[in-house]
Amino acid sequence: MMRSCYLFGRLFILVACCFTLNNLSAQSKILRGIIKDQHSDERIPFASIHFQKSGAGKLADSAGAFTFRFENWPNDTLEITYVGYKDYKVFINPSMAKSDTIHVVANMDRGKYAAEVVVRRKIDRGLLMWKRIVKHKPANDRYRFDNFSYELYNKLELDLKNVNKEKLGEIKLLRPFKFILENVDTTEGIPFLPVYLTEALSNYYYQKAPLRRREVFKGSKTIGVNNESVAKLLGGMEQNVNFYSNFIPVFDKLFVSPISDNGDAYYNYKVTDTQYVGGRRIIHFFFIPRRKGENTFEGDCWVHDTTFAIQKMNLRLSKEANINFVDRLSLIQEYQLINDSTWFLSKDKFVVDVSPLGGKQLSFIGRKTTTYRNVVVNDSTVVHQGAKNKLMEETILPDTAKEKSDQYWQESRHEELSKNEKAVYHMIDTLMKMPVFRRYTNTINFIATGYMNIGNYQIGPWQNWTFANVIEGLRLRFDLGTNKYFHRDAVFHGYLAYGFADHKFKGEIDGMYLFNRHPRMYVYGSYVSDFDYGQNYFDEISSDNIFALAIRKPGVPIKFVKLHEERLDFYAETNSGFSALISSRRKDYDPIRNLPPKTYFPTDVGEPMAAFETSIRIRFAYLEKFLENNFYRASLGSPYPIVELKFTKAISGVFNTSYDYSKLSGAISNFRKIPPFGNIYWNVFAGKTFGTLPYTFLDIAPGNEIYYYNRYAYSLINKYEYIHDKYAGVNVEHNFGPGMFRFIPLTRKWKFRQFWTAKFLWGTLSEENKSLNFVPEAPFKTLDEKMYMEIGTGVDNIFKVLRFDFVWKVLPTPLPSRASERWGVFGSFRLAF
Repeated sequence: MMRSCYLFGRLFILVACCFTLNNLSAQSKILRGIIKDQHSDERIPFASIHFQKSGAGKLADSAGAFTFRFENWPNDTLEITYVGYKDYKVFINPSMAKSDTIHVVANMDRGKYAAEVVVRRKIDRGLLMWKRIVKHKPANDRYRFDNFSYELYNKLELDLKNVNKEKLGEIKLLRPFKFILENVDTTEGIPFLPVYLTEALSNYYYQKAPLRRREVFKGSKTIGVNNESVAKLLGGMEQNVNFYSNFIPVFDKLFVSPISDNGDAYYNYKVTDTQYVGGRRIIHFFFIPRRKGENTFEGDCWVHDTTFAIQKMNLRLSKEANINFVDRLSLIQEYQLINDSTWFLSKDKFVVDVSPLGGKQLSFIGRKTTTYRNVVVNDSTVVHQGAKNKLMEETILPDTAKEKSDQYWQESRHEELSKNEKAVYHMIDTLMKMPVFRRYTNTINFIATGYMNIGNYQIGPWQNWTFANVIEGLRLRFDLGTNKYFHRDAVFHGYLAYGFADHKFKGEIDGMYLFNRHPRMYVYGSYVSDFDYGQNYFDEISSDNIFALAIRKPGVPIKFVKLHEERLDFYAETNSGFSALISSRRKDYDPIRNLPPKTYFPTDVGEPMAAFETSIRIRFAYLEKFLENNFYRASLGSPYPIVELKFTKAISGVFNTSYDYSKLSGAISNFRKIPPFGNIYWNVFAGKTFGTLPYTFLDIAPGNEIYYYNRYAYSLINKYEYIHDKYAGVNVEHNFGPGMFRFIPLTRKWKFRQFWTAKFLWGTLSEENKSLNFVPEAPFKTLDEKMYMEIGTGVDNIFKVLRFDFVWKVLPTPLPSRASERWGVFGSFRLAF
């Protein structure tokens, strides 16, 4: 009986306590909040929070969250502070409370760092912390392992920022897409419209020795873009950012890492506080650039006290950084323990505001999130996967990866899509089915690239449709070709041009058939009967477009040569970077004006100035990357030098031709980033022609007769000015980046860039070829084993698109008496970050 009373008493007290606690909870007022970076949307841990009047305060937790409880709502201002951010204030009063709980999302904007970053103590704790991190880098960098693998999930979202919903809705051309504006999000304060989303899931494998990298895609979702080369760029092979390395890639530039081995030459450091997370002591320190205008970051970092391993690092682009079109940029990396002692990368985040017209105009936000799961280190399974590689790097994108169902993505993606992200897929799918959207995109593409698809056919480029010169007068041209809808593996193209002064038609027809894309193999054939406007020598650009007329050098006569050419090529490459181009051509030249005509070069057999050539070109470009469409591709370069060798043999009597000769040439080139000193391009080339020939078949130094700068031509040499049968040369271009301009406030603000160039050419011409070609009316010269040299410097990135080159001729001496032949100013356009 007494035991029953005892149990009943305890139960009564327990129930009474529950009612009392529930009643107290009902009466209390709760203020909850989270603190985030306004740009990256990342949580800000351990921010300082206090009320201005009462003085009550606390720190946010490691997830940037906080909670306050009150008996009654206060009339007070809540202030949140954190190093590197503007103070955030919100007024709390009873009138704003519609319930017993108020939720606050504090989106903190970046601000200036406090003056106390400049350390005045004898012991610089910030510098000491940097030294400890650098000392322990070999023990914390993931590339210390013999091998590792992980499952990689990449998500890339593109948003339009500063969207004025009302104004856009009034634009007549956009009315068919008014439904899109319903997706405009204003929760971040600045209205943005999510417009594109891609996802990729892959297994990534790394092996240190021998070095092998392998990526196998399991899923790739790119609605609206069915391009394999674009899909591969979203993988881990192209986006391995390592904060422990000395330099961190940002678009086409390399920025100095805050924990670089030489970081103290570029940054100031300061330790702010320490916290305990999961029983581990972590230290918070931040960094700012020592000087303005350099490629450096500002930001902060949390470091494990014992191992000095990075737990989380936030990098933000400073306003003074020399990079174009970027309003704001955030790079975040987080690390987690995969066992008791091993920290490994768990999350990457990259957020960038690209504002071509200025920060307040319509611009773009790119958000890329990468997560790492199922990390395995120093395991035989990784070695087994790496052994499958035939090259050092291989990326495998099977067709099945592009056909995964929605159910697969729901089960496989590392994090659930947000409401906005789900809406993007629906919106893109709707747009792709709208005929008016396809018409708009085709029109924009036509203006930008010059080409437009019309059904199974393609017209363009429009830039070459109108031209004028003294021989043809007004020249009109029209191009017509097929596209991938006509045939997946075959493409045909042709143009017809007419000159209203010479009353003659000119034209070309060509075609290509692709046997294979990876590795590439094709056959190409063409017939052309037109003026030879471009030499196509060392990548010289063509000059038969409407824009070339306005920028020709005065007093330099245009050389007119009519070309009739039949051509047949076979191209094949291997996965290892070797390629071979076997070519046969019959070329028949007919100089019309300002060059010696055919009558000076009579022959006993065949047509004068006609030759039949066969050639083979061997090229090696290891790990070269390409951006491809269905038929054509553009090189993105190689991390290694590119080597090219070519041998040509001409046989007389074939198709009524006249000459026997041989040619041998070679070149090696490379483009390298050399941080922190910008980048450098160099090209070394040489060649020899065996035979006595008219000038059209000799080696003609690539000249430039317009004031548009050409990297591959000699700015102060005219076309057909120097001819040789033996030559060698070197081209060098070094772009410093801001260089000396970073020391001048105005040029630093305008982000000018500095460069220098040097071009050398050595050549000679045999006595037999001199005797044949140095005839009346001939404008030719030869270097006679002398050195030609021109050097240049200038200003790049003027208004973010213009470049001016100041070029001087240095050799050979004596220099020409006319100033325009000794030096010149050349302009060019280019878009670059």
